[in-house]
Amino acid sequence: MKIILTNEVSGLGAAGDVVEVRDGYARNYLVPRGFAIRWTKGGEQDVAQIRRGRKIREIATIEQANEIKGKLEGLPVALKVRAGEGGRLFGSVTPADITTAVKTAGGPDLDKRRVELGTPIKTLGSHRVSARLHPEVVATFEVEVEAA
Repeated sequence: MKIILTNEVSGLGAAGDVVEVRDGYARNYLVPRGFAIRWTKGGEQDVAQIRRGRKIREIATIEQANEIKGKLEGLPVALKVRAGEGGRLFGSVTPADITTAVKTAGGPDLDKRRVELGTPIKTLGSHRVSARLHPEVVATFEVEVEAA
């Protein structure tokens, strides 16, 4: 099945790409979650609009991505959240929370879709977080989760 990606999907492509995937993968996973739409002839205008939006948000060069990576990796990021006894959080830390904490710490403005959490952050302490800045550049930095 031919689809148009509306968000970046790891291992498949970026927003605005037209890709061919198995019918079940598109029907059961990509389309219901809003990661893709079905390809149609009229959808070509949507592709152009999605690509324009991606170009605005995109980090253009590897040099620019490496510069942002250097800023992120040396930045002390602290995040205050509500926690119960034993250091367990009420809920979990989301990529949006992390981007806000990075911005508050004086770091660059990140897109929450670029932040990758290996496992959900549900405890206090120091956690490693990755941000895919460019297809070839991944920044890994520490986020200190503290009780509010």
